[in-house]
Amino acid sequence: MKNLPAILFALFLTSGLLHAQEPAARVQTIFQNLMAAVQTGDHAAMTINGDAAFKTGLTKEMVAGVHALLAPRMKEGYTATFLTAMRQAGYEVYLWKLSFKDGRDDMLAKVLLNKDGQVAGFWIN
Repeated sequence: MKNLPAILFALFLTSGLLHAQEPAARVQTIFQNLMAAVQTGDHAAMTINGDAAFKTGLTKEMVAGVHALLAPRMKEGYTATFLTAMRQAGYEVYLWKLSFKDGRDDMLAKVLLNKDGQVAGFWIN
């Protein structure tokens, strides 16, 4: 078993990569507020932490459409599992897996924060 230390080290590295740490409390709070705004269809709550471009780009109709699509599924229950954080094009990017109690397809939630910590983008696919 000469390779046992190398194998254990590889397993250690892999297990660390598979279990992403939770994001900072401020990021988790922003995400939870965005999800609550989706569930209630509250445009003001959805944009409160947004930068200027996010606030003008996200219309009330867009929020209403996402609310109509997801609120019924969210009401039945869902789990948001943090996946990872990364940097892209000067933004902090955070990803969550959304699993719904209705048993239908999972979704991916993506939050972009600008250098000032404001929401620059929010997508659920």
